[in-house]
Amino acid sequence: MTLTLHVWRQAGPNEPGRLEQYEAKNVSPDQSFLEMLDEVNEELIKAGKDPIAFDHDCREGICGMCSQVINGVPHGGQERTTVCQLHMRTFKNGDSIYIEPWRAVAFPVQKDLIVDRSNLEKIMQAGGYTSAHTGGVADGNAILISKIAADYAMDAAECIGCGACVAACPNGSAMLYTSAKVAQLAALPQGQVEAAARVTAMADALTEAGFGNCSNHYECQAACPKGISVKFIARLNREFQKALFK
Repeated sequence: MTLTLHVWRQAGPNEPGRLEQYEAKNVSPDQSFLEMLDEVNEELIKAGKDPIAFDHDCREGICGMCSQVINGVPHGGQERTTVCQLHMRTFKNGDSIYIEPWRAVAFPVQKDLIVDRSNLEKIMQAGGYTSAHTGGVADGNAILISKIAADYAMDAAECIGCGACVAACPNGSAMLYTSAKVAQLAALPQGQVEAAARVTAMADALTEAGFGNCSNHYECQAACPKGISVKFIARLNREFQKALFK
């Protein structure tokens, strides 16, 4: 296949950005999207040009680093698929593909397709953990947990923190991300002791980082490569209301 790429290029966070056009030739339908970009970068390097900067790590759909908006949709729009799992068979010969970084106030562009997502980490640092004494490993069966609670917590824990929910939301909200982190701990006995302090601290960090409010567009759930449900946002709201009474 031969494809026309329109790629966002930006030299730095304080530099103006623009879309630049490239031609990707001899693209195999069995390649992943990132492998296609690798070959484009090889040609740019051979021509003495600056390669396209983009994030990647595991390339197995686990880490969430491959954050790109492809044709206006985070991760390319395939159900439960990250960019590294998006294969070129999805496209047709002669297609034009627009590739941009996450677009959100809380995710400033660092270079080209790379954005600073450290604001998500600030939310986690505010309360996404349980306090426990270090020492010997506790018996896994010391605290009995129902299968319903365990399954619910595991569903929330699937979030890989890629930020697609923020990029998809017209308000740049990180409510789905935050709610998944709150819900997975709120469902388990180990997380209930600090539940009130956790949810208020994480909600404050959410606001301070510059993320927008949730207005129920459901784009976050649609774009999430792990299918995190908006039911966790409802759980976040309930946990926050309970914390206010405490």
